[in-house]
Parts: sequence; structure tokens; C-alpha cells
Amino acid sequence: MNSNDKEVTVTQISMFSVPKEDRYFEDYVVGSVYEFGTIAVTEDEVIDFAKRYDPQSFHIDPETAKKSRFGGIISSGWLTAGLAMRLLVDNYISSVASLGSPGVNDLKWLKPVRPGDELSIKVTNLDTRRSRSKPNQGTVHIFLETLNQKREVVMTMQSVGMILCRDSVARIG
Repeated sequence: MNSNDKEVTVTQISMFSVPKEDRYFEDYVVGSVYEFGTIAVTEDEVIDFAKRYDPQSFHIDPETAKKSRFGGIISSGWLTAGLAMRLLVDNYISSVASLGSPGVNDLKWLKPVRPGDELSIKVTNLDTRRSRSKPNQGTVHIFLETLNQKREVVMTMQSVGMILCRDSVARIG
């Protein structure tokens, strides 16, 4: 490789073999990468959310926001996280086997999200572990990237989900 060549990393996007209505712990494979989206960010939603939960001027007042370091209205990071969660629930999380999540780690807001942006998510399965104490379930550790329409990463986080195992449901049913 000479100095003008750039190394390019290509990620293979995965597809689930089953719909979320039939998705269990066994369907979440380590190393799989999924992309889902889009969801629109509207100015009304940004302002309404911020007035209720994060009433900082650069989230709620267009004129003041123009004078801020952001140069205009931006989404609260919490709204961005909520929009990413919506995409996760609509596309990735099992609707029959999800047992919730004990939390997230390393939540980072990397770029402002603005009204008019279209967000999507990229989910990488980092690790799966069947529970020793509750063998009918397991945990799935993910890295989630939220991207804007330019494919810029605007938010990242790591999360753990608890999910029922298919074989335990089959034994019960």
C-alpha cells in the first residue's frame, strides 16, 4: 500500500433470519451488524421535548439559539436517545422475548442533531451470554451508533438487553 492509498474497512450488514415477533436470544449472533432507519427530527418535536424535559435556550428558543455556539436550535441529547430507542424497539428488540435492560454505558453525544435531520441506527452485537442463574434467558451486549442523513455518527452507547431463550419457551409451551 503506498502513501496515497487509504485503508477501507467494510462492514457486512446482517439480516435477522426471523421477524422480531419470533426473535429470541439464540437469534442475536455475536459480530452481527444491523442498520435501521430513518426517523425525522422536527423543530416542533425538538422544542416541545426540550420545554418539558431539557429547557436550555439552544433547544427551545430559535433566536437565542442562533447566538449560541451551535448557531441554531439543536435537539436535546435525551430526545436523540429517545429517537434512537424508537428505532431500536421498532426494528431490533424482540417483541416476544425482551425482558428489558439493566442500563447503558458510555452514552456519548458527538454531533448536534438539528431539525430536518433524518436519523438511523447501526447496531453491533458485541457479546451474548446465557445466564447461569436463570438458564431460560441470556444477555446481549450491543454497541449502538446513531447516524444522521450524512452518515455522521451523532451519538453512541453500549447497552445490555435481557432476552428469553427460544429453547426454554419451547419446553414450557
